[in-house]
Amino acid sequence: MAIKFADRMENLKASEIRELLKFAADPTIISFAGGLPAPELFPVEEMKKVAVAVLEESGQTALQYTTTEGNVRLREQIAERMNRKFKTNVTVDEILITSGSQQGLDFSGKIFINEGDVVLVESPSYLGALNAFKAYGPNFIEVPTDDHGMIMEELEKILASTENIKMIYVIPDFQNPSGKTWTMERRTKFMELVNKYEIPVIEDNPYGELRFEGEIMPSLKAMDTKGLVVFLGTFSKIFAPGLRIGWVCAPDAILQKYNFVKQGADLQSSTIAQMEAAKYCDMYDLDAHVEKIKSVYSKRRDLMMKIMEEEFPEGIKWTYSEGGLFTWVVLPEHINARDLLKKCLEEKVAFVPGGAFFPNGGNENTFRLNYSNATDEMLVEGMKRLARAIKAMM
Repeated sequence: MAIKFADRMENLKASEIRELLKFAADPTIISFAGGLPAPELFPVEEMKKVAVAVLEESGQTALQYTTTEGNVRLREQIAERMNRKFKTNVTVDEILITSGSQQGLDFSGKIFINEGDVVLVESPSYLGALNAFKAYGPNFIEVPTDDHGMIMEELEKILASTENIKMIYVIPDFQNPSGKTWTMERRTKFMELVNKYEIPVIEDNPYGELRFEGEIMPSLKAMDTKGLVVFLGTFSKIFAPGLRIGWVCAPDAILQKYNFVKQGADLQSSTIAQMEAAKYCDMYDLDAHVEKIKSVYSKRRDLMMKIMEEEFPEGIKWTYSEGGLFTWVVLPEHINARDLLKKCLEEKVAFVPGGAFFPNGGNENTFRLNYSNATDEMLVEGMKRLARAIKAMM
């Protein structure tokens, strides 16, 4: 019997990152591949107390269905946090809880994209978003970037000359994979263009709170005067990814669509996980926890940068990220990062080749490194192995 799948399945293939994360299960491999938070920083002891408190105080509610929008207390905490951290002015009614921000990405594709529509993305862009959108059959146009983010002159040319642009997807803070952050000047110009052309924007912000130096930048959502920006947030990078707590923040007319799609997908996100996240925020200081994370990650970034300065041969460029989880490496054009990865796996070290982050191909001389999920010893040894492999290919 010949099984016939939907045409959209032709657009889907296994995520390169997911495949590479299999290497992380091998204890002999030092992996800089995934975007994993450091598990030793998870508040395990606190969460034991939180779980008991939730079940003792509201056990029957915690184990029951809840509304699609999600737990009211948690949504209040998220709105307050967004307004305080990212200079927004949003209310609880503009928040919908999702199962991680990845679900918000999939919903965005389902809501905005018809087959053949144009989606604008940074070049490079987050592979998980590209894969989520690909299911809906768009054409991607990559907007060139530099050290300060998306280049606005290039964006303006594309907006002026391209028909059927349905949405723009961006990560302005500590971008995955490049680690770059948009300047205030870029954000202002971007919103001017968005307002002029009235194109919906998906602002993905998993890392914005993880700034190691300087002040947190206002989000695009904070500068949105026409209700065009959909903000995706998550607790995965600042708290615990296993809870799968993300959110969509959007004006009512747009958020209703996400609500309808959420009902069809899974009715609601986990009641007990939402209540535990809210209870943690009530019982403990999430800001203090984030400061602890930032302290560890900034030291790991510094150590990775130091070894790159000392060990990498001339002709290699990389991003100095002011926060987040990643740095981005550009090799000489004659070196293919996929070939380098094969050599590195023999040396028991892993990273993500950069080509997959460009939806229209090319740029195979790039790769992404993660510094958050490695001890100092692993960082030193792994980066030295990586440097040896690069030197062997120069």
